[in-house]
Amino acid sequence: MSPMRGIALKLIAVLLFSIMASLIKASADLVPPGEAVFFRSFFALPVILTWLALRGDLRSGLRVKRVMGHVWRGLIGVTAMICGFAALGMLPLPEVTALGYAAPLLTVIFAALLLGERLRLFRMAAVGLGLVGVVIVLWPRLSLDQVDRVAMIGVGLVLASAVFRALAQIHIRRLVASEETSAIVFWFSMTATGFSLLTLPFGWVWPGVPGVVMLVSAGLVGGLAQIFLTSSYRFSEAAVLAPFDYASILFAILFGYVFFEEVPTATVLSGSLVIVLAGALIIWRERQLGLKRGKARPGLTPQG
Repeated sequence: MSPMRGIALKLIAVLLFSIMASLIKASADLVPPGEAVFFRSFFALPVILTWLALRGDLRSGLRVKRVMGHVWRGLIGVTAMICGFAALGMLPLPEVTALGYAAPLLTVIFAALLLGERLRLFRMAAVGLGLVGVVIVLWPRLSLDQVDRVAMIGVGLVLASAVFRALAQIHIRRLVASEETSAIVFWFSMTATGFSLLTLPFGWVWPGVPGVVMLVSAGLVGGLAQIFLTSSYRFSEAAVLAPFDYASILFAILFGYVFFEEVPTATVLSGSLVIVLAGALIIWRERQLGLKRGKARPGLTPQG
């Protein structure tokens, strides 16, 4: 174990995922979300295959025991990505990032409902605190006299994405009982590519050379991010690395301001702090209780 190395790799992964989200947002007016998911998934495959080959995990990465488990994982993940990518075209990047933090809170609830995990009072209180933070972020949208319909649709999409991301994490916890992490990572990109092609009749367009460059780059960067994320768990425990997910709000604020002229509001910032606090409390409590979930996390991404 080398905790500092693991933390460095995790922060690089979070940075790369934020860059990927910025590229997707920048191309949101050029292509529909399903097409963006295709580029994100397909062009991640060469990066992932190269990584598996260099690690000597190519054979295990291609071998599966539960085919339908990977199919369902892909379907859930693609749904999460489509919702999340669509939301990026409707809302500021910091707001999408902040609302996306609802996913780990929902995972706690789904783990109790679907996996039978015990939901103790402390975690219930932390989840409640996190949901208060979500409401704080949303409050300006809910209290305006003239509701911005596009923005409200974006809010609904990013919250739907959070729900499906939480369900994806629950599904991965089941998959790791029989599947290698390398197989989960590889076959997610494969199934996501296949499912995204089903959206071809629904408005796919040629985005022009600049659009193609951005979308291909998003796929390559997303593949690299998955590799750095997975590698980080080889050097440090999941409980140590988990809090660094919240560094994404800093990158979102920076990239939103520099590239999209987005300035986060006080409610977005304060709500984000409340959500981060709730997430940190859950992480701390899980570590205290000795929950071993590190094996499930490497197959996850913020987009599905």
